[in-house]
Amino acid sequence: MARLRKPAVPLIAEDATIRLRAAWLYYDRKMTQREIAEELGVGRTTVTRLLDEALKRAEVQVWINEGGRERTDLALELERRFQLDEAIVVPHAPSEADAARSVGLALGKFLSEGLLDGQSIGVGWGRTLTASLASLRPATNARSRVVSLCGGVIEAPDDNPTDFSWRLASRLGASCLLYPAPLLVDSPATRRALRERCGLDRAERIAGSLDVALFSVGEVGTASTALSRAVLPASIYAELVAAGGTCDLMCNILDAEGRTLDHPVMDCVMSVDLEALARAGHVVIATGGPGRAPAIRAAIRRVGCHTLVTDEGAALALLQAD
Repeated sequence: MARLRKPAVPLIAEDATIRLRAAWLYYDRKMTQREIAEELGVGRTTVTRLLDEALKRAEVQVWINEGGRERTDLALELERRFQLDEAIVVPHAPSEADAARSVGLALGKFLSEGLLDGQSIGVGWGRTLTASLASLRPATNARSRVVSLCGGVIEAPDDNPTDFSWRLASRLGASCLLYPAPLLVDSPATRRALRERCGLDRAERIAGSLDVALFSVGEVGTASTALSRAVLPASIYAELVAAGGTCDLMCNILDAEGRTLDHPVMDCVMSVDLEALARAGHVVIATGGPGRAPAIRAAIRRVGCHTLVTDEGAALALLQAD
C-alpha cells in the first residue's frame, strides 16, 4: 500500500517563517499588502492568505479598544434599556463577515479578561465565536470545563460547534465535554433516545448549572447566513420563516417574543434545553449587524443576557426598535 506523503514543497501558507514575516510587516511596519507582496516576492492574494492564517493560528492576536464617545453612549443606553451588566459596542462593519470578525475580536478580549479558573463554560457556535479565538489571551484555566451546548454537523464548516468547543478548551488548557450528536436528527424518538440512553443526559445536567453561557444568534429569513438555513431542508426552513421565525439560537428557531416555534422539526434539534441557558450565572451574547437586532432581542427575552458584545449597526437598530 502506498504511503500518504506530503508534497515535496510545502504550501506557502504553511511556512511559519514567511507567514510571521508577512504579519510583522503588516502590523508592525504598517506596510500595505501590495508592498509586502513586493518585499516577499509573492502575489498579493498570497499575502492575504498568510495574514489570515496567522490570525487563525493565533500567531497574531489583535486587541480591540472599544473607546469612542458615541459607542460608549450606545453601550450605556443598551445596558439601561435591556438591564445588562455590560454592553461592548465595536465600530459599524460594512458587511456581515466584517461584523463577525470585529465583534469576535472584542469578545476574545472580554473572555481573556473575564474568565476565571474553575468555571464551567457552555458554548454554542458561529463565525463570531470562532473569530474570538484570534484575540483570546487567557491565563491557564486548567480547572475549568468547556461544555458544548449543541450537536455538530457532518460536513464541518469553519464554525462547526464541536470544533469551536475543543479549540476554546485547548486555548484555555481546560477539559472539554462535547455533545456527540448530529445537530438535527430524523425524529423526536431518536432525539429522546440519544438524550436518555447515550450519555447526553450528563451534558444536560451540567448545562443546568453553568457559570458562563456563551453563544451567538442569527437572523431567520431568506437572506440569512445562519447555519440552520444550511442544515434544515429548504421547504421546512420556508415554513419557519412564514411562521414568524426571527432568531436562530443553536438551531432553535424563536419568534420575536423569544418563544420556540411550534413546528415538528424543533423536536429534532439536538441542543440543551434553552431554559438551562437562562439559569447560567452569566449569559454572553455576541453577534453584530443591524439585521440581527430582532434576533438579539428575541434571545434576550428568552434566556436573558448579562453581557452583550455587538456593533454599532445592531446597537442602533436595537435602541430604535425597542
